[in-house]
Amino acid sequence: MTYVVTDACIRCKYMDCVEVCPVDCFYEGENMLVINPSECIDCGVCEPECPAEAILPDTEGGLEKWLELNNTFGNQWPNITRKREAPADADEWKGVADKYENQFSPEPGQGD
Repeated sequence: MTYVVTDACIRCKYMDCVEVCPVDCFYEGENMLVINPSECIDCGVCEPECPAEAILPDTEGGLEKWLELNNTFGNQWPNITRKREAPADADEWKGVADKYENQFSPEPGQGD
């Protein structure tokens, strides 16, 4: 089992999760974070820290797409271990459904 970041993170990117991760397995894209599944130790401390409820265990059904996306970009984007300010409009995007199709960016973020 591993944890994955889902589309609820897109355009929110609160980053509360990165500070509690004991193995630094978060990677930063332009407008979301992902977890590298091969580095995640399944501790679950990140899940309750996410204000957008974007982090879920991969044992929940229907997350295959997100597991693949986290794996792909967890190996391409820069590592992030320190919380920064969320985007100014993060609260406006919180709770918006189906953001992947129109809002996801494959571009990397700045990382640490």
